[in-house]
Amino acid sequence: MGKKIAIVANTTWNIFNFRLNVIAELVARGHQVVVIAPVDEFMEYKERFPSVEHVALRVLDRDGKNPFRDFILIEELRRKYKNLNLDLVLHYTHKPNIYGAIAAHLNSIPSIAVITGLGYAFIHNGWVNRITKSLYKLTSKYHNKFIFENTDDLQLFIDNKIIASEKGVSVKGCGVDTKYFQPSSNGVYSDKLVFTFIGRLLYDKGIIEFIEAAKAILSKYISVEFWVIGEFDEGNPSTINKDEFVKWVNQGTIVYHGFVRDVRPFIKKSNCIVLPSVREGMPRIVLEGMAMGKPIITTRTAGCRETVEEGVNGFLVDVNDAEELTQTIEKFIALSGEEKANMGINGRKKAETIFNDNIIATQLCDIIEQELPNS
Repeated sequence: MGKKIAIVANTTWNIFNFRLNVIAELVARGHQVVVIAPVDEFMEYKERFPSVEHVALRVLDRDGKNPFRDFILIEELRRKYKNLNLDLVLHYTHKPNIYGAIAAHLNSIPSIAVITGLGYAFIHNGWVNRITKSLYKLTSKYHNKFIFENTDDLQLFIDNKIIASEKGVSVKGCGVDTKYFQPSSNGVYSDKLVFTFIGRLLYDKGIIEFIEAAKAILSKYISVEFWVIGEFDEGNPSTINKDEFVKWVNQGTIVYHGFVRDVRPFIKKSNCIVLPSVREGMPRIVLEGMAMGKPIITTRTAGCRETVEEGVNGFLVDVNDAEELTQTIEKFIALSGEEKANMGINGRKKAETIFNDNIIATQLCDIIEQELPNS
């Protein structure tokens, strides 16, 4: 008999972009799914899942640091969990993971935390880092299980004594829809090689290293372009300086395509997807590029390193190393057309066999069902 399971996140955007495969699998297994998240324009997911109840979160402030507001969030979640009569809560993102754990505990409801990436709070040392780790350590006992999107983040939580090793498990991200992201031939856009960065415009995503590499390459090669697709994340302390960014666009260092909801046309016209990130859960844009048969250049860091087999479907570089990134882009430029194409083919195979969203959803739902009452 199906159970009533809530999925909680800090935005409906998060649900729309990353959790639909889990919702589909839970519904297919006969469970009743409730989504609890702040309302935004991505509520359109309901068209695909009319049976899913959406409950609005009113006081969750993703980037807020007001403890009184967070206490109100705990009470809002506690009340909603109680009224919904839930069998289990699946939490995503830091604030639901921390404060949702308390709310679930107060209602004696089993809870799971999914760590999709550690973000600014863990990447940078300081009081936010210390408080976030302390809050996770304090509330971890209220979660039945922690699910991580890479092995490095799992090990970090164990090493910091936030969780016991038996309480954590890792899967390969949230998966990629390999039917939606289909391969297309490389180099069909023009006679220029296109290197594309897609992501939020954050220092932590490696945008500065991408720009520095672009400058160096453009000083030596004519038939190359560097594309940037993404938006400014105003609430994130790692957001890049807008004046600097405009200067790079005006100088022709990059071609900026803004924020787009459908990245496929831009991936299709790219020869290589580049993400020099400091740290990721599991970089979704890298998986999307792989699914579309594009070679990848990314970093030897948590999450990213699990996507690329060196020289097989792309290359890995050190974090914050614009010089190595430049050298690696040059190495890619020197490859033959056949070598570039084979990298894309190998990446597609990895996307289909390891990172496919159906495979990941099955793994996640198996873990969820193990924690259900009377399972």
